[in-house]
Amino acid sequence: MTLTRPEALDLDSQALRVVQRIAELGSITAAARSLGYSQPAVSQQLKRLEARIGMPVVSRVGRGVRLTEAGRILSRYAVSVTTALDAAAGELGELAGLRSGRVRLASFPSASSTIVPTLLRELATVHPGLQLSYREAEPPEAVQFVRDQAADLAITFSYPGDPGDPHRSSARGLAVLPLWRDEMLVVLPAAHPLATRTVVDLADLAAENWIANCPRCRAHLLALAEPRGYLPRIAHETDNFVAVFGLVAAGLGVALVPTLAVAASALPPGAVARPTSGGDFRTIHLVAASGSDLIPAVAATTRAITGLDEGVWALSGVERLR
Repeated sequence: MTLTRPEALDLDSQALRVVQRIAELGSITAAARSLGYSQPAVSQQLKRLEARIGMPVVSRVGRGVRLTEAGRILSRYAVSVTTALDAAAGELGELAGLRSGRVRLASFPSASSTIVPTLLRELATVHPGLQLSYREAEPPEAVQFVRDQAADLAITFSYPGDPGDPHRSSARGLAVLPLWRDEMLVVLPAAHPLATRTVVDLADLAAENWIANCPRCRAHLLALAEPRGYLPRIAHETDNFVAVFGLVAAGLGVALVPTLAVAASALPPGAVARPTSGGDFRTIHLVAASGSDLIPAVAATTRAITGLDEGVWALSGVERLR
């Protein structure tokens, strides 16, 4: 290859996006799939880029590829460059009155039937030209989507004291905004002796069978039970809150769930939900790439999320944090 003078380089944004995805995913095929291109099309883009700069960008390693030193330099600047270009394109969209624009949102399952439909309805009314696509993911994966630029925004949650909280080191460099405090509820069979209480002390449930849900929710249950002197006896496990409520109603155990889960899936006859005496809760967050508020479509979606009326979900246990 012939080395090109730096001032003659012409680096297009799409080539930078390709290099960035190869750096993240380790293969041309995976990069092409994530960008919505064919593998040959991405290979051609790489060849044109290498011809333009006069240096190889990737080298073959087994069945995958690895970035060369030149590729690593391009990858290092790709995020800031493409974010700036997206912001510029967004400002042009702002001049056009947000008649167009696309935002990719990720969030956890119980938000899928509560927060997300409400948000989509609001945006369709206020910004009908804005397209919002949605994918479901638990917080660690959703935060990674934002970091990888596979999502523009993520609605996530965390528990107090969670050592694996994805909003700590894994969210470094991202913008994290607390949205709501979501109260935890104990779900009991209606015939349970504690079902008539206004609040339930978790210490009184040491002898119960427990129905556990998502791994992070399960870890939170263990963290709450430990200072009360017991290890919960987990009899059943399911990530499906409808199934959790059905098992409780059948008298097969008790469960600890967030209020948003009850709003998403109404309790069946035979089950009741009560707050904990300790006022246990989780926090719902909004995660975005730093600087993404300069992109009008993302900023408009952020405003719509922070302006949502949580009363729409009938969440008496949810408190606004702002």
